[in-house]
Amino acid sequence: MADVVAEQAADQKAVLNGEVEDRDEADPVEETAKKKKKKKKKNKSAATGAEAEADGVADVTKQLEKQAIEDKEKEEDGEEDGDDGENSAGKKKKKKKKKKGPKSQTDPPSVPICELYPSGTFPIGQESLTPSPPSEKRVMDKANEEVWNDFRQAAEAHRQVRQHVRGFMKPGLTMIEICERLEDCSRKLIKENGLNAGLAFPTGCSLNHCAAHYTPNAGDTTVLQYDDVCKIDFGTHINGRIIDCAFTVTFNPKYDKLLEAVRDATNTGIKNAGIDVRLCDVGEAIQEVMESYEVELDGKTYQVKPIRNLNGHSIGQYRIHAGKTVPIVKGGEATRMEEGEVYAIETFGSTGKGVVHDDMECSHYMKNFDVGHVPIRLPRAKHLLNVVNENFGTLAFCRRWLDRLGESKYLMALKNLCDLGIVDPYPPLCDTKGCYTAQFEHTILLRPTCKEVVSRGDDY
Repeated sequence: MADVVAEQAADQKAVLNGEVEDRDEADPVEETAKKKKKKKKKNKSAATGAEAEADGVADVTKQLEKQAIEDKEKEEDGEEDGDDGENSAGKKKKKKKKKKGPKSQTDPPSVPICELYPSGTFPIGQESLTPSPPSEKRVMDKANEEVWNDFRQAAEAHRQVRQHVRGFMKPGLTMIEICERLEDCSRKLIKENGLNAGLAFPTGCSLNHCAAHYTPNAGDTTVLQYDDVCKIDFGTHINGRIIDCAFTVTFNPKYDKLLEAVRDATNTGIKNAGIDVRLCDVGEAIQEVMESYEVELDGKTYQVKPIRNLNGHSIGQYRIHAGKTVPIVKGGEATRMEEGEVYAIETFGSTGKGVVHDDMECSHYMKNFDVGHVPIRLPRAKHLLNVVNENFGTLAFCRRWLDRLGESKYLMALKNLCDLGIVDPYPPLCDTKGCYTAQFEHTILLRPTCKEVVSRGDDY
């Protein structure tokens, strides 16, 4: 067996050796040509691979460069990248947030005052500084800075709202439309928040011989006319710190002297007001200035008379009339103004008798500040009182505002609350028919170190 295997192995070796020998005997030129062809093929495939790789790198580089340019442009423009869908080839881009700068007011105004002044410090009104106040007065003034700041926030809202109102008021608008546009704007700017911030009392828009406390009830179709004299009296508040400020709007220039007389009288009252000043002295100064003016209407000359039964007043927290009155004629009380008090200095001028009386349908109401517990029998009256307490507290309100809250068929309940002395009605106050009345008003703070006309603006 072993011999046969050895012979077979020898034969295989001989065959292999024969093949090797045959290859060795092949033509060397032909072998060289084959090698060159193989080398060319290798070089060609390598070149093709290198070219493909180079093209791929170039494409990626181009894409990266394009991406970098796009990102740079978007960053410069301050734009935010959104989802690019198919164009982004599934790549998510990081959103670039726009840097927030200080907010500016829109037109018409809609941005709350607190957002326009994120620091919480609001514009100071016109100050009449006491020369070199003692250090303890400065400390007291600083201690009440939070209170003064609430007044200033409400005053800034008032300034911006009245600027807006002057812009849109024109003959042909209904009084309801004027009031609702004003109040909507005011609610936005003051950022209405229950009893913490909102409207201090209904918008007065008394016309001509009506001097105060008129706002339209539902269904009132009164339209503003070119020859009307309209008193716009509205209030704002922050934490019950009330700004009571009013001005008069006319379209016919024949009333200019009437408005000038009342504006001058109000500024005289502000100038004379101050700590330890007697209220009667302020009234006397106001009367003297107002009566120095005359106005010619339709060929007849009228002396401008102060309306002697209308007054300025002190203001308390959530209390529009806090007890003291500032007369606009001589002969008033000798009570003195005191440090820390807040006053509404307002004057009314008339071409009529200079006396007002209750007239027309009542629209203004206010809960009695000092009323205690009074038993109420009518369920509807109890419900209405709860609505008043929750939404207005001791601030004034009107029937339109009850309608806005969804209340209906409340007149009997409201009358019942008035009869019980829980709520007081404030009907419109009118002089003789055919005459014209005007009003200007500002709120002043008698701070320990100065007198600040907090509601003063560029308009008046």
